[in-house]
Amino acid sequence: MSYVESIMDLVVRRNPAEPEFHQAVKEVLDSIAPAIARHPEYEKNRILERLTEPERVIMFRVPWTDDKNQIQVNRGFRIEFNSAIGPYKGGLRFHPTVYLGILKFLAFEQIFKNSLTTLPMGGGKGGSDFDPKGKSDMEVMRFCQSFMTELCKYIGPDTDVPAGDIGVGGREIGYLFGQYKRIRNEFTGVLTGKGLNWGGSLIRPEATGYGAVYFAQNMLGARDMDIRGKICTVSGSGNVAQYTVEKLNQLGAKVVTLSDSNGTIFDPAGVDDEKLAFVMDLKNVRRGRISEYANKYPGVKFLAGERPWGIKCDCAFPSATQNEINGADAATLVKNGCILVSEGANMPTDPDGVKVFLDNKILYGPGKAANAGGVAVSGLEMAQNSQHVCWPREEVDRRLHQIMESIHRQAYETAEDYGFPGNYVVGANIAGFTKVADAMLDQGLV
Repeated sequence: MSYVESIMDLVVRRNPAEPEFHQAVKEVLDSIAPAIARHPEYEKNRILERLTEPERVIMFRVPWTDDKNQIQVNRGFRIEFNSAIGPYKGGLRFHPTVYLGILKFLAFEQIFKNSLTTLPMGGGKGGSDFDPKGKSDMEVMRFCQSFMTELCKYIGPDTDVPAGDIGVGGREIGYLFGQYKRIRNEFTGVLTGKGLNWGGSLIRPEATGYGAVYFAQNMLGARDMDIRGKICTVSGSGNVAQYTVEKLNQLGAKVVTLSDSNGTIFDPAGVDDEKLAFVMDLKNVRRGRISEYANKYPGVKFLAGERPWGIKCDCAFPSATQNEINGADAATLVKNGCILVSEGANMPTDPDGVKVFLDNKILYGPGKAANAGGVAVSGLEMAQNSQHVCWPREEVDRRLHQIMESIHRQAYETAEDYGFPGNYVVGANIAGFTKVADAMLDQGLV
């Protein structure tokens, strides 16, 4: 058994019943094997054993009262996975499916994503099995205040800086920040994704979607192609999907799908800016279902219970959740002429799907590279907070564009250096890993 195989075996034994974490670790370990072979000092210093074990796992109960004055109890988490290159950084997810395995997968991915941004940020993730859907604002506030009452003991602007994720938007960040400020009596950049009038950054809501499109642009540019005129499918209809559509529209592409947990809308005429405004109101204000889009606009089909991957397209932007593209979906996309996949969500393609994309040599941008725009602008928000300044929109967008170009260049050049030209999975994983591994070597056995 090789060193890499022995680490995978150890991870499975130490973390039973956590398939998402196993999948994330395996994907990284399989692709960094050439770097391990080139750098024997990594094995000598047991870098992989240390890298796959979180520095700290925090789990706590979150008691709160609902609008009927009934006591509810949820479970809260924070995974502080690796701080070799900076304070822990990663979102909070509020969703009924949240448990240790999902958060460890997300925190592990975050290590390498943050490393690729060129900004000094470590990897972390957290959240709760609380479901904000169907809850009143007051219920969400009471939950967030209880959650932060415990979490505030472990976070800080130079220690651990959470942000939003699924189920945690501007409303939740506001309640969390208010409670932190109340308990600690300090106004500081302890969270990102804040409101613009109390420490937030311009472009932060748009950043993940914009970044996924910028990364796609760079991949196409490497083959002397352009996004203009391309037919695109986008999954999801939340923040990432919305701003992916907005940027694709600005660059002259045509988006023909959006989706939610109930199904997919297919709009052959394209989701233009007027229709996108309707989706933003539907999802962000009224919190309705995407099927209402099909009821409003003629010529639109609603595909109940289906994902967008059966729709013919040039480019696909999975922007919903993990493992939404399987091997069969990937094969269908390739068969229908898809030439590019840029992942706005975290690990939305399962291992069978990734293999199909790589075997067919399509342009495949893995999430840790393609969706790093969100955490990149979170890092820029941290920088603005520490300097007590607010950069104009154009400045933040310029820096985001530069960061996504840098991430593409690192992944592209590293893949070529290790003999896997065009393989952004290998390139992104090795580039992100070696920076963290070298920092761990420099800092001794900690």
